[in-house]
Amino acid sequence: MVFSAKYGRSDGNSWASIKGFSLQVLTGRWFMMFSSFMIMSVSGATYMFSLYSREIKLVLGYDQSTLNQLSFFKDLGANIGILSGLINEVAPPWASLLIGGVLNFFGYFAIWLAVTGKIAKPQVWNMCLYIFIGANSHCSTKTGAVVTSVKNFPGIRGIVLGLLSGYQGVSAAIITQLYYAFYGNDSKSLILLMAWLPTATAIVFLPVIRNHRSIQQPNDTKAFYRFLYLSLVLAGFLMIVIIAQQCFTFSPNEYNVTTTVMLLLLILPLAVVIVEEHKIWKSRQQNINREDSQMLLANYPNIATENPYQEESSHTEQTVEEKVSCWENILRPPERGEDHTILQAIFSLDMVVLLLVSICSFGSNLTMVNNLSQIGISLGYPAHTITTFVSLMSLWIYLGKVIQGVVAEFILSKFKVPRPFMLTSLLLLSCVGHLLIAFNVPNGLYIASIVIGFCFGANWPLLYSIISELFGLKHYSTLFNVGSISSPIGSYLLSVRVAGYLYDMEARRQMEALGQKTSPGEELNCNGDECYKLAFITMTAVCLFGACLSLILVFRTIQLYRRDLYKKFNGATTDVTETTDVTETAVS
Repeated sequence: MVFSAKYGRSDGNSWASIKGFSLQVLTGRWFMMFSSFMIMSVSGATYMFSLYSREIKLVLGYDQSTLNQLSFFKDLGANIGILSGLINEVAPPWASLLIGGVLNFFGYFAIWLAVTGKIAKPQVWNMCLYIFIGANSHCSTKTGAVVTSVKNFPGIRGIVLGLLSGYQGVSAAIITQLYYAFYGNDSKSLILLMAWLPTATAIVFLPVIRNHRSIQQPNDTKAFYRFLYLSLVLAGFLMIVIIAQQCFTFSPNEYNVTTTVMLLLLILPLAVVIVEEHKIWKSRQQNINREDSQMLLANYPNIATENPYQEESSHTEQTVEEKVSCWENILRPPERGEDHTILQAIFSLDMVVLLLVSICSFGSNLTMVNNLSQIGISLGYPAHTITTFVSLMSLWIYLGKVIQGVVAEFILSKFKVPRPFMLTSLLLLSCVGHLLIAFNVPNGLYIASIVIGFCFGANWPLLYSIISELFGLKHYSTLFNVGSISSPIGSYLLSVRVAGYLYDMEARRQMEALGQKTSPGEELNCNGDECYKLAFITMTAVCLFGACLSLILVFRTIQLYRRDLYKKFNGATTDVTETTDVTETAVS
């Protein structure tokens, strides 16, 4: 009875109220957002390559070039998601999630079988295929979760992208803690955990990831800031735990305690979901009691299945497409900010420049991320310190993603600074990290891991936001994945062809100086400053070139960012006066 009164019901049917409210929570866009957080929080296996690459190198006898080749196929798989984008264009989001879950399990489970010797030693191309499939799963899960979330909250897409990318960034630390609690310190079992955990999570939340055609609410931004604060608490806790684990020896029970606390903090955003849905529920019940069905449809966006703004836009776009062939207008794109076709976006000068800048940024940063363990060993850092680097880097990546999402939105709305200018800033900042490694500054790897991790993380939501703002949301599922292609291209050119080649060349030179000979399939190890010096001087030069190139995009988009990009999404909020009043009262 109390519950009924609380939610504006006078019929005394408390059980029906509880049931109805629970159903609303589970089917609403806020729980969909929470589910996306959970999926992304275990989708960072590609950031953990340094944790298990050493095991692959030792068991299978790979040299550094071969290992970097493997990391390239990992990056290639993680970013070649055009097919998943096209599937998401015509199929519901759960289809992408299901495909991602299947690919993830098959790929990483095959790697685990190879490393544990349960199958015959595979050829290099087999391992490249396995890691490609496993990493490619993240394209499907990311497309299903991230693209759907952006379309459900288009007016605050920068913050949405920053938070989702942030959860993916911190996922390496989350998976590492779960690994310690489940398996102890068996690095081979880490690969097994990477096989089943993301798959199980995607399947659990698969039914609730769907598109909600809803009108943007003024309170949405406040809710996402609450999500942000809770994620910062989670990241802060993980940082403290990781540092403590390096300073003290944890028992299995202590790992279980810290992991339990971590999981509680991970699901804490569910409280924000319930609060937001409660506000909507209250407004709905008040409207029901007044028997005002028209006001109900206006004030309860999850009930309104159609967005009049979207309908009009869709009809207009369909009419244009019927008159003009997609091949005829490739070189006649609409204005920046309007919906482009896939081909118009791909063949635009803006996309070409953006991809070239991203190749410079991602390629140089991935060289550091993928080779972090080997860099630490070459420069003489203790083994436990290297593990700390890898674990903490996921936190720097997380901070880069969430801070960029929030700060970029503030700078954009307050000062109208073109978002590509932030790409320029990140490239210049990356140079600092590369130079610290190149010249082996004392304890410089600590600072470099923070700088590079932050820049690498910040680049992802920045890239995705720029694509959505330049080319629209109509084909965002595909264009979202087109932008990701820059990462594997940069990884191959700079990590494999430059860093890997120079490392092995220096390793062979050192062995020859000692009178030793190398044989095919033998592990090559390099020690000293010279192993990565020339490679990271090259990374610095590449970043400077990318920074200069990004200024072209800055000048081309100045006029676009001087106007209100999100007006068409926020303009409809005037139709939901009563809901706004209710939510504002609840907040105050």
